[in-house]
Amino acid sequence: MDINNETINHLADLAKLDFTEAEKEDLKTNLGRILSYCEKLNEVNTDGVEPLIFMSDQVNILRNDEADSSYTKEDALLNAPAKDSDYFRVPKFR
Repeated sequence: MDINNETINHLADLAKLDFTEAEKEDLKTNLGRILSYCEKLNEVNTDGVEPLIFMSDQVNILRNDEADSSYTKEDALLNAPAKDSDYFRVPKFR
């Protein structure tokens, strides 16, 4: 893939970024190096290698869902920055 100004401008438009001409030249160089590295990976022989689905053989270890003690209203409101009797006060939003 050829990295040119049109490609850089398209990527910048997608990312909603503005680049100076010097930054565009740096991006062209860096993206070219990244793509050449990715092409180098195509040279690796992967015949007979199973696709990797998970990074490890471990399975999620879940705990039982059991009821536990909870906070009282007083404990919950203890460190609240603003409160109104039994409730947290928060700014109005629309």
